[in-house]
Amino acid sequence: MGERRFEGPSDLHLHSLRSDGTEPPEGVVQSAHRHGLRTIALTDHDTTAGWAEAAQATSSLGMTLIPGMELSAKHEWRSVHVLAYLFDPDDAALRAEMDRIRDDRVGRAERIVRNISRDYDLTWDDVVAQTSHGATVGRPHIADALVARGLVRDRSEAFDSILHPREGYYEPHYAPGPETAVRLVVAAGGVPIIAHPTPAGRGRMLPVSVIERLIALGLAGFEIDHRENTADGKRLLRDIAARHDLIVTGSSDYHGLGKPNLPGENTTSDEMVARIIERGSGTSPVRA
Repeated sequence: MGERRFEGPSDLHLHSLRSDGTEPPEGVVQSAHRHGLRTIALTDHDTTAGWAEAAQATSSLGMTLIPGMELSAKHEWRSVHVLAYLFDPDDAALRAEMDRIRDDRVGRAERIVRNISRDYDLTWDDVVAQTSHGATVGRPHIADALVARGLVRDRSEAFDSILHPREGYYEPHYAPGPETAVRLVVAAGGVPIIAHPTPAGRGRMLPVSVIERLIALGLAGFEIDHRENTADGKRLLRDIAARHDLIVTGSSDYHGLGKPNLPGENTTSDEMVARIIERGSGTSPVRA
C-alpha cells in the first residue's frame, strides 16, 4: 500500500454539474476541502466527464481523488444505484452501457417535459438552459427549469409536486439490472458498492436473495451511512456485510445547492478506503 497513500476524512459520493450537481468538479473539490475532507470520490451519474478537472483540483489542494461514478440500474420497479470506484473508463462494455443509459435519459427527459407542458409553461429549451455541456440529463435539470420558471421554489418542492409520479408526468428510463451493472463494473476492474441501499418506503430495499446474488457476482459492499437509509435497514445490511466481510462506506451524496446534504456529513473509515484502493484495478487514485 506504500504507493497508494491517502489521508482522511473521506467522502466517496459527491456530484458535480457533469450530472445533477450544481457546481463544476473544481467547485465540488473546493467545497469538500472547506468541510475538512482530504480524500473524495467524484461519482457523477453514468459519466466520467468530471474526472480530469477533479483530479487537477484535488492535486492542487493536496487531496486524494478516488475516480468513481454512480451507475444507474433497476430491479423490477426499484431504482438501484451502483457506486463504481477505480474502474477502467475506457472499458468498451461498460462505456457502451453508460452511453445507452445517458442517451435514454435524454429521451425520457424530453417525454416528461412534453407531459408537463400540457399543464404548465415549460419547454425543452428551459431544461437545456439548466444543463451544462456534456452533463447526464435527468429529472433534477427539469426541476431546475421549473424553479427558473417560478413554478416551484426549489428542487425539493419540484420532486414533491410536479415531478412526483402521482402527478402523472413521470416516464421510465432504461437502466440495466443490478446483476448486469455489478458484472460490468467488476469486469472493468472496478469496485461496486450499492448506494443508499435501504431508503425509506415499503419494499424499496432490494430483496436479500437479490443482494446475495450480487455478492456472488462481486458486489463489494454497501453505502450504509447515508441520510436516506433507515435504521432497521442499516442494521440488516451491517449483519450481511459482517457475514460476507464486505466493505461498508459512509458518504454525503453532495449535490451542491441541489440537495441539503453537506460534504463530510458521513464519511468512510480509512480501513474501508484502503480496501477499495486495494481491490480496484481499472485505474488508480490521484494523489497530490
